Amino acid sequence: MKTVKNGKQNFDFDYAGCSYEQLFEKFGTSQRGLDDEEVLRRLEEYGYNEPARKHRQAVILQILSKFVHPLVIVLLIIAGFSFFFGEKISAILVITMAFISVFLSFIQEYRAGRDADRLSEMVRTTATVYRNGKPKEITIREIVPGDIVDLYAGDMIPADMRIISCKDLFINQASLTGESFPVEKVPESVSAQKRSPVDLINVAFMGSSVVSGTGLGVVVKTGLSTQFGEISRKLATITVASSFDKGINKFTWLMIRFMSILVMLIFAINYFKKGNIIEALLFSLSVAVGLTPEMLPMLVALNLSKGAIAMSKKEVIVKRLNAIQNFGAMDVLCTDKTGTLTLDKIMLERHCDVVSQEDDDVLLFAYINSYYQTGLKNILDRAILKYEKIMVKQYKKIDEVPFDFSRKLMSVVIDNDGKHRIICKGAPEEIYKRCSKFVIDGELLDLDAGNLVLLELKKEYSNLSAEGFRVLAIAYKDFDQAKEKYTKEDEQGLILKGYIAFLDPPKPSAKRTIETLKSLGIDFKVLTGDNELVTKKICYEVGLDIKGFATGEQVEGSSDIQLRELVKKTTVFARLSPMQKERVIHALHDNKHIVGYLGDGINDAPALKTADVGISVNNAVDIAKESADIILLKKSLLGLVDGVIEGRKTFGNILKYIKMGASSNFGNMFSMTGASLFLPFLPMLPIQILLNNLFYDISQIAIPSDEVDKEYLIKARPWNVGYIKKFMLVIGPISSIFDFLTFGILWFVFHAEQPLFNTGWFLESLCTQTLVIYIIRTGKIPFIESKPSQFLLFTSIYMVTLGLILPFIPLGKYFGFVQPPPIYFLVLFFIVTTYLLMVQFVKAWFIKRYGYE
Repeated sequence: MKTVKNGKQNFDFDYAGCSYEQLFEKFGTSQRGLDDEEVLRRLEEYGYNEPARKHRQAVILQILSKFVHPLVIVLLIIAGFSFFFGEKISAILVITMAFISVFLSFIQEYRAGRDADRLSEMVRTTATVYRNGKPKEITIREIVPGDIVDLYAGDMIPADMRIISCKDLFINQASLTGESFPVEKVPESVSAQKRSPVDLINVAFMGSSVVSGTGLGVVVKTGLSTQFGEISRKLATITVASSFDKGINKFTWLMIRFMSILVMLIFAINYFKKGNIIEALLFSLSVAVGLTPEMLPMLVALNLSKGAIAMSKKEVIVKRLNAIQNFGAMDVLCTDKTGTLTLDKIMLERHCDVVSQEDDDVLLFAYINSYYQTGLKNILDRAILKYEKIMVKQYKKIDEVPFDFSRKLMSVVIDNDGKHRIICKGAPEEIYKRCSKFVIDGELLDLDAGNLVLLELKKEYSNLSAEGFRVLAIAYKDFDQAKEKYTKEDEQGLILKGYIAFLDPPKPSAKRTIETLKSLGIDFKVLTGDNELVTKKICYEVGLDIKGFATGEQVEGSSDIQLRELVKKTTVFARLSPMQKERVIHALHDNKHIVGYLGDGINDAPALKTADVGISVNNAVDIAKESADIILLKKSLLGLVDGVIEGRKTFGNILKYIKMGASSNFGNMFSMTGASLFLPFLPMLPIQILLNNLFYDISQIAIPSDEVDKEYLIKARPWNVGYIKKFMLVIGPISSIFDFLTFGILWFVFHAEQPLFNTGWFLESLCTQTLVIYIIRTGKIPFIESKPSQFLLFTSIYMVTLGLILPFIPLGKYFGFVQPPPIYFLVLFFIVTTYLLMVQFVKAWFIKRYGYE
């Protein structure tokens, strides 16, 4: 046995093609299994049998990571300067803003992560192995290469293993390959040349499960060296920045660039004009805080958290908060087939005669065969017995001929009105070999192996297969003379009765979900490991318009550039490997799409990780749930639609704060620059700027409670920083126009000294930038066509009222405020009203020209 360290196992021999003797020799084992001492040595050498998992940070590190955000860092630097120059109140205000933002963001994400952890359901954690010649139940993580493992129906396969003996062993590999139907495993040696590992019929892979039968296997790979482990190793090292993360970062750095330029300009103007470097520096730092959307992390976290709570009520669990926006922004949803579009539950769909006409006698014969067989009933037998309850006890069982791999059929013999009748069920190609006649409309007709009739019968079978059905043939024969014992030699001269066809049916909600998603502007693509025929059948059943079809071979043979073109015109991809699914998603990303992926198997994990939003279901394998951002608790796919709508609402509310904050702050800072040029004193004290910003930010906490216009929800809206920049540059200067109007009135009409000037502009600035939310929150006419939430009304009016009364209470003097003359409030009302009307007019023009993002 050849090994390398760190648990990685490589073998220089063909473990699928070698004999038992070679296998035992290579692994230093026997049918008695390993002894305890050897197990300990191998655990030391290979490590525990468990997949790679992403390390979860300690709580304190999670909190600290929230401080590593450009906006938070800017605030902390500003606070440090304020402390250094003795402005303790200013520093405390800035630090308070930073800490509120950080801790609210952490708490919301921590809660979401904790709820997701509760969902993790452990798969079977023990297996039966032979140690010291005796069977022993051990934890899966203690299994080592060379262990002999017993397999029974219902078991999870605990490691990659070569089958050395089995009986009717059927294994569900859907989580690895995406194929709906179980695969029969055999103990014989097979060639592994030019075959994918998961296609080896004598090897069982970790993460798959035993559907029926029994088996015995030798463990050949454990932990990270298994097919399962290789995928988990890659996933544990992948960190993908989603479109939401990229959008937030782009906006953040846009604001930091604007802030840097304006702050340096304002500092230079005030220093050279007034000559006081400390005063100029403190003022420019306060301006920096005013321009910084410091509550962005908090507002984002609150909006996302509200979305997560709303989705949880609809049985959709959000593991990663940022995924909510991606959910709403996605314009392409890719999905696996088995277990997502389908029920992952094989059902009998057709029972028909040889010309595909429904025939109840075919169902009766199939039912008798499955009912009376004494071997382990596989998934197809259970589907037949579940289809319809038929009373068959009047048919006394005489004997049976069990299933074996070489014949690919099984038979039962019954007493049918005094005559013995053998009923066979099996692979059509094997049944054909044993038939001499066929029945149609009650008439017996001859069937010769080389005639055209057989070709026509095979054509009917092929037609059923082409529709995606798994087909078994039903045949029978009556015996003139009864026998006590029947054998496979009696399975000759049969009469072909008809066919039974099985399918993993689509979920009832799949068709409606696809139609609704299409109406929401989301393109739907299927990425599956299953074969082309089954995939096309299911896509037809769910009403998917297949514009193009491609296979894993085509994906593998395409360059990155060719693949980008292929994904544009292809709706369905079949026989894809996990890495090929990932490549398709990368190609869609390269084409500027926001991609969601829905899957539930091990083979879906890389795609779930790579997509902007990975979606899984509660009964998915652990690695799929761990890789996903969102988990659907319902079997219905309609939770997808709810999630998309909630995601768009969430992003719409986040964008309200961003557009308002960017435009208002930019306008105010532009006003600061102009005022600094012409006034002999500071237009607003640093502490007043910080207080203004705090009041304004508190008023926006209610944005997550606001409704979003229905028109906004009908299409996907990815991040568009260019649009935000245009909005800021168009709407922002409007507030500056009214700021300058305020300056002129205060200076020329009221002949205001610095205290009155500071107070007057503080009130006008607070009112305009707080109340403009009513205009910016909707593309319609506010209050008339679109009403804000009551909570938003309360917070904005409350903070404006608090600001208006501040100059009249004792606390106001600590911030440098004085009481304005009563006539000023009439002027203020006129300025604010005119400003809001002007913004509404310009906003309507802007939306007409650039659209409503």
